[in-house]
Amino acid sequence: MKIPRLLLFVILVAVSYFIFKAPGLFIKQPIPSSLIVMYMFFAVVTILLWMTSTEEGVFVIVPIVAGGITYTQLKPSYEAPTELRSIHPAPPSTVKVFGKIFNLMTVENPYRKVEKEDPAKFAQLVKEGGEVYFKNCFYCHGDKLDGRGHYAHGFNPLPANFTDIGTIAQLQESFLFWRISTGGPGLPKEGAPWISSMPIWENFLTEDEVWKVILFLYNYTGYVPRSWAK
Repeated sequence: MKIPRLLLFVILVAVSYFIFKAPGLFIKQPIPSSLIVMYMFFAVVTILLWMTSTEEGVFVIVPIVAGGITYTQLKPSYEAPTELRSIHPAPPSTVKVFGKIFNLMTVENPYRKVEKEDPAKFAQLVKEGGEVYFKNCFYCHGDKLDGRGHYAHGFNPLPANFTDIGTIAQLQESFLFWRISTGGPGLPKEGAPWISSMPIWENFLTEDEVWKVILFLYNYTGYVPRSWAK
C-alpha cells in the first residue's frame, strides 16, 4: 500500500525530531533547543526537496508551504521585545573564593569520584546537598528545581530552571561552582549590565556545601555534567 505524500512528510519530520532528541533520552547529553530548531529546519528543507523532486510532489507541498507562510504572517505575537543578554557568560580562567584560587579549566568536584567508589556514601552526599538546597536555594529556584520558587515572580529574569536542557545539562561542574560561589556580582564586566539577583553564596555556604549542592542538582534532574573533553 502506497503511503500518502502528506502522511509520509509528517512521518519523516517526526522521525527526524526523534533522532535529534535521542541523545538526551538515552545518553543524558541533550542537544540544546536552539540547535534542534536549526537542525529541524535543515531536515524539513531536505525532506521537502526530496518530496518535490517529482511533479506530483510539487502539488502536495505547495499548499503546505503556502499555508505555513500565511499562518506565520497572520499569527499575532504577544512576546516582549528581545533582550540581548548572555545566559551562560564565559567564565574566567581562575576564580578566588573561600580563600583559594581555583583554575576553572582543571578543578573538579572532589565528591564526583565517590559516585562509583562508594554509591552509599555518594547517596548521603547528595542528600546533604539537597538539605543545603532546600535551606537556601528553593525559595527562588523552586522545590522542583524549575525556577518557580516562592519569590520567583518578583525577579526579572526568572531564576534558572535547572530541569531545562539549556542550563546545567550543558555546563561543567566548575562553571556551577563559579556561578554559585560568586553570585550575580561575580559576573564578568564585559557582559554588563547584569540583572542577576543571586547572592554571593561564598558568604553563606562552605566550599564543601557548594560542591554537595551541585551533586544534588545533577542527581535530581538526571543530567550528567559536561566535561572539557565533551
